[in-house]
Amino acid sequence: MRLSVNGVPAEHSGTIADLLTDRLADPRPHGIAVAVNGEVVRRDDWPRRLLVEGDRVEVVTAVQGG
Repeated sequence: MRLSVNGVPAEHSGTIADLLTDRLADPRPHGIAVAVNGEVVRRDDWPRRLLVEGDRVEVVTAVQGG
């Protein structure tokens, strides 16, 4: 199915955890936050949150510094 990941069109089916495994080789990487359609998804919900056609997914990495 087609969706957007960080503003880039992508093909993916499954859950947020599946997406992170495909992209980062880790279903629950540290220092990551995920929002779908502008709403932050709790880490505990990643394995259950199915992505659907047209979802806009933002994967944000925390960076230390100032």
